[in-house]
Amino acid sequence: MNHTSEFDQAISLTRTEDSSGYRVDLGDGWRFGAGILGGLLMALAGRALSEDLGKASGHGDPVSVSAHFLSRSLAGPATVCTETLRRGRTVSSGMASIKQGDQERVRVVATFADLAGKTTTKPAWAFSAPPSMPPPEQCVGSELAPPSLLEEAPFLDRVDLRLAPDCVGWALGVPSGQATMQGWLRFPDDRAPDPLMLLLAVDCLPPVSLDLGIPGWAPTLELTTHIRALPAPGWLRLRHSTSLVDNDFMEEDAEVWDSTDRLVAQSRQLTRLGRPDS
Repeated sequence: MNHTSEFDQAISLTRTEDSSGYRVDLGDGWRFGAGILGGLLMALAGRALSEDLGKASGHGDPVSVSAHFLSRSLAGPATVCTETLRRGRTVSSGMASIKQGDQERVRVVATFADLAGKTTTKPAWAFSAPPSMPPPEQCVGSELAPPSLLEEAPFLDRVDLRLAPDCVGWALGVPSGQATMQGWLRFPDDRAPDPLMLLLAVDCLPPVSLDLGIPGWAPTLELTTHIRALPAPGWLRLRHSTSLVDNDFMEEDAEVWDSTDRLVAQSRQLTRLGRPDS
């Protein structure tokens, strides 16, 4: 019997009766703080655009996704509306809007391609190395997180996230101040990683601000993700860092490496600090 992963269930779509968009149910189990995890919302918008652009042009893989989070997305029914902006020979672009009632929650503009069919004779250069950390079995699983954190972030029960030991001091009241978070990620049901999972992965680690001793969540205002390649099966390695925290805002950069040491995704997001719940 085929098994559908919790992630695929969370981003499953149903066409509206008038075919103007998609209906979806945002599950409370994907909450981070008071709202639904931004990475899950990006994956949801990516799924809707993949359906439309993939069928129309064969460009079903996101390569650049930029999301503006306009208001808090709550657990419950939502609609996703898409618009094709351009169909090209190698890439196509579209826009997606996630709404709940008359409130627009997220606006996404994205470019899609066919990563599986992409071939090139040009060499690739990567000037960044995968995170150096102990293997997953020697890292700290989210089940060991403080109960208050698990209550605030139930999405941690739906992923297998393991933080590097030198990145958990903040949870014990002794943040390191190194401005970096690193960890391993996979799905507990062994669902293989793909571009939609990468859209989730860039938003899975705790905010770097916690390790700087800044309490409270860091709600995302804007998040742009670049998918560089189809990920190989196995664990993903994540690294988040920041180079500037100022005026109650923080930029946070993420890298995602697959099991073959290939850099498969990059992102940058702007977050707002200084509020315990937002």
